[in-house]
Amino acid sequence: MLGARGPKNRVDPNLPYAWLVEPEPTASGNVEDVATVFLTNRECPYRCLFCDLWKNTTDERVVAGAIPRQIDYALARLPPARHIKLYNSGNFFDRQAIPYEDYSDIAHRVARFHTVIVENHPALCGAGCLEFRDLLKAGAKRQIPEREERGMPYSSDVRGEQAPQLEIAMGLETVHPDVLPRLNKRMTLNDFTRAGEFLSQNDIAARAFVLLKPPFMVEDECVDWALRSVEFAFDCGVRICCVIPTRSGNGILDRLAAEGDFAPPRLASLEAMLERGIALARGRVLVDLWDIERLFQCPHCGLRRAERLRHMNLSQRILPPIDCDCA
Repeated sequence: MLGARGPKNRVDPNLPYAWLVEPEPTASGNVEDVATVFLTNRECPYRCLFCDLWKNTTDERVVAGAIPRQIDYALARLPPARHIKLYNSGNFFDRQAIPYEDYSDIAHRVARFHTVIVENHPALCGAGCLEFRDLLKAGAKRQIPEREERGMPYSSDVRGEQAPQLEIAMGLETVHPDVLPRLNKRMTLNDFTRAGEFLSQNDIAARAFVLLKPPFMVEDECVDWALRSVEFAFDCGVRICCVIPTRSGNGILDRLAAEGDFAPPRLASLEAMLERGIALARGRVLVDLWDIERLFQCPHCGLRRAERLRHMNLSQRILPPIDCDCA
């Protein structure tokens, strides 16, 4: 698998490799801005077959203090938002990725947000999650006297003494019994269930990533299996599912494509998945629109269909389909 890779991108361990703000529906039905900081740190050790996030990682552990500096850098350049994602191309509670000694400084920097979302492998959901949750609570309590010292008014994006909701984003990928073991995820469905139960019992929210048409799956089955995976995630206490159309470009998937074991899903499958996911009415279901242009096959309707998906993501309502002669 490693032999199929191309080179990594050049990254600076003192800077996040990207940052952005985008809207997302909340559990209450509102649409609110979410800041995302893509942290630069050591590559994830799990090396899932489908993953391309290794491209923006370092080979060595970043030094203590680097991650808080990255967060400061991004927040200074981002507009206000009520929620924040700290995505690190791997696992937040992998101490070779995010130094343990930085947890307190990180928590203090993000304690003003309503929700703090980090990504993590189910196997690493344990004491570190609880400690970071408690550090967020402590950080929220420190916000009030610090703002009073500076003569700063309270604003709508500051929580006051109420701690932010910690949310852990975990990759479920698929519940297909033959495909999941071949993804090098090093996770069973029981592992995911245990992680979901642990988080629920400790007042930590969970979201799940689900793949639409991972390798070794045919087009005609991909929507059904993605929907089963979303239902399984909700059974495990997950509150929001993000369905990602599996994309090539990481080397090994390109090789599997040449061998006939992988092809990206059709845009129609992504549309069907979102419609059926929303129709479940069990929690929020989103589809990832990153690089959605890769799925366009018609120059006339592709952009309009993508815009429909974007509106459905935000409204969590099924909208009329786009008419086109290509259908």
